[in-house]
Amino acid sequence: MKDGVKNARTSAPSAAQAAAWDGYAPLPKRQVLLTMAGVMLAIFLAALDQTIVGTAMPRIIADLGEFDKFTWVTTAYLVTSTAVVPIVGKLTDMYGRKAFFVGGIVVFVAGSVLSGVSQSMNQLIAFRALQGIGGGVLFANAFISIGDLFPPAERGKYMGFISATFGVSSIVGPVLGGVITDSLSWHWVFFINVPVAVPIILLFIRFFPNIRPEQRKHRIDYLGIVLLLVAVTCLVLGLSWGGSPYAWSSPQVVAMLTIAAVATVLFIAVELKAPEAIMPLAIYRNPIVAIAMVAVFFAGFGMFAGAVFVPLYFQGVLGESAAGTGGILTPMMLGTVVGATSSGQAMARLGGRYRVIGLTGLALMGFGIYLTSQMGSDTSHARSIAYIVLMGFGLGITLPTYALAVQNAVPYNMLGVATSAVQFIRSIAATIGLAVLGSVMASRFAAGIADNLTPEVRGAVPADLLAELGNNPRVLVDPEAMTTLQTTLGGDDGGLAQNVVAGLRESLSSALTDVFLVALGIVAAAFLATVFLKEIPLKRGPSRSGKPGTASADGPQPQTTPDVAGQSTH
Repeated sequence: MKDGVKNARTSAPSAAQAAAWDGYAPLPKRQVLLTMAGVMLAIFLAALDQTIVGTAMPRIIADLGEFDKFTWVTTAYLVTSTAVVPIVGKLTDMYGRKAFFVGGIVVFVAGSVLSGVSQSMNQLIAFRALQGIGGGVLFANAFISIGDLFPPAERGKYMGFISATFGVSSIVGPVLGGVITDSLSWHWVFFINVPVAVPIILLFIRFFPNIRPEQRKHRIDYLGIVLLLVAVTCLVLGLSWGGSPYAWSSPQVVAMLTIAAVATVLFIAVELKAPEAIMPLAIYRNPIVAIAMVAVFFAGFGMFAGAVFVPLYFQGVLGESAAGTGGILTPMMLGTVVGATSSGQAMARLGGRYRVIGLTGLALMGFGIYLTSQMGSDTSHARSIAYIVLMGFGLGITLPTYALAVQNAVPYNMLGVATSAVQFIRSIAATIGLAVLGSVMASRFAAGIADNLTPEVRGAVPADLLAELGNNPRVLVDPEAMTTLQTTLGGDDGGLAQNVVAGLRESLSSALTDVFLVALGIVAAAFLATVFLKEIPLKRGPSRSGKPGTASADGPQPQTTPDVAGQSTH
């Protein structure tokens, strides 16, 4: 063991070699594998937390109360994890990844422990926000670190593995959350992160290469950071609040979106002049980066068609239970895992070809969304599952594609900020997509009730009750709400209630058809953008053509000093 480490140290590439190799410095295979295992475990931990908590929320509400703050537990994590991604991406370009990766896990664990001991909803919301900061650091670093560990031609394969990890967490999270909550308590949904995180921290300290840029004094863009945080926070809050719990025209939503718009304009003005901008806008002058970001935005916008509205179809239209829906959705998530893994392997074997692979993934995803839009209340489970598996497979193929294209198009000293920008734009697009598609569904559902309930049924149901059902068709997914409706309407052995529910199901089915068709149009826009994405062949090994500190074909390369054993060689 000691001899191996000693040999690894003595064979460590020099700063000149690392710079000439576009930032990638060959490391011992054992170290690379152990580091990659740590990266995948860390990202699994952070991704799992996004799904495992949802199952425990009913028990948390029963214990802590304050049902009106239910959504804040998720929103707090979403806001902070989204906002921190581009900031961390830039800072790792300035100071290296290792310290941020280890620090992110520590912050995540601290937020987990504090969330587990929360005595009120306000405490839980605050500590979930802290968790989100740690999770955002991990999300930002996961894809960036691939550029440190592997040459360009191999990056797609490992990006596919990381993307697949997100899919696995979506399968495991809800089941694990239910088991832990029922067997122990909701507190352990958070405490379980501690024993898992400790060995990951030790793994990172010991093996993660401490590749750092040339040591010099940096000027952190504090004003840009503040404006970015304000813009992202207000945008996510405004989009999360719109429609529920506040109307889109409410002062709360209008104020948040207005502040977000003003902060965005100021942020752009500051970034154009900042010496070391937190999000250098110059990278968007690169046509590959610009087109990839447009495609990422539209693809991220359409992602929620499967993630949110497919479960609603199975529960609200087909009448499946929540547990049954979870089992049905597992094949879709497995399709995503297989698609992401296959995409990465294909890019590695074909020398990149990320445009062709991206177009293939979007075409399959779009076709799956189209087939899903044709589903109705009479669609069989087998056909429904086949359609959503195709959608998930196509989505999985697209996930690693654009990050690889962007990494291959920018110099190494922009690797962190460019890669994190892909994740940031995807997250913002997904938030906007959820808001827009949710509004389409709500408006189309309310309009469809008039068409799917006969005049006799509408006349027999009180107007205020009908309006309530149009705004919140909880009766379609909640057996208790169905019982309450039958009791309220009475008579005819529940026949009137059954007619109301049948009309609501048809209205929801029609509304979801419109949602999926809108999502299909957005995915088509992503496909069109990808058509114009230029492919640059990926290097299969180190290229020693450049000199440290000079401009090469890919731009200026920084001096880096990797330490194979995980300690600084400075």
